[in-house]
Amino acid sequence: MSEWTAFAGFVGVVLVGLLLLARASATALTPSEPPVPETPTATEYPATLDARVVDDGRSSPPNLSTATLLLNVVVSQGLFASLLLVGMWVASIPPASLGLGADSLALYPLAVGVGLGVTLHGANTVGSRLSDRFGFGDATALREAMAPDSVPGWAALLLVVLPLVAGFEELLFRGVLIGAFATGFDLSPWLLAAFSSVAFALGHGAQGRAGVVVTGTLGFVLAAAFVLTGSLAAVIVAHYLVNALEFVVHER
Repeated sequence: MSEWTAFAGFVGVVLVGLLLLARASATALTPSEPPVPETPTATEYPATLDARVVDDGRSSPPNLSTATLLLNVVVSQGLFASLLLVGMWVASIPPASLGLGADSLALYPLAVGVGLGVTLHGANTVGSRLSDRFGFGDATALREAMAPDSVPGWAALLLVVLPLVAGFEELLFRGVLIGAFATGFDLSPWLLAAFSSVAFALGHGAQGRAGVVVTGTLGFVLAAAFVLTGSLAAVIVAHYLVNALEFVVHER
């Protein structure tokens, strides 16, 4: 039990670090709006400048390039994934508890992952449109900022960035927070599914309030799929397809 407790503490540190990074990303992508200065009088600006556009003092989000954003994702997610894997190795976490059993790569769970991914993509699209319609915030700003404008960029996104994101996040939020903790502490996987879904939603703060709500809902569906199938591969496939289809359908 002591090893499990130490591992849980280590996972807590990784999770807090991830949430702090998500908060920093949300702040960096949110435009600040300082108070609008008073309208200048005619004596403050000569008549020859009347036709010029005067800056209202509003600032826009930092001009981060797509390559910078993608590199940030690779470095940060890769670092957290490496830390998590080292912690699992030191604590000797059994692979089966993570959903990595002998039959986790069987045809059935992989087919479930494909079907679930396509379905969740459709639900995510509907949620984003409802959010835009009722003014709940823009959940697509981060996706638009990360969309590449070249073939090599799309290759990097679809073959490196998104697989890394799906693999790490499913390992942490489903494999560890549900599977490993249910095994190590004899807790209800459904209770852990609820907890992991809240943490998963908070970890996507860069997508805005609407994105947090939609992501939390999708996270619980993925958690339920993990509990029912016992396969980490199934939810990794589903997670990857949700993200990949979002970019390909809406940005390509």
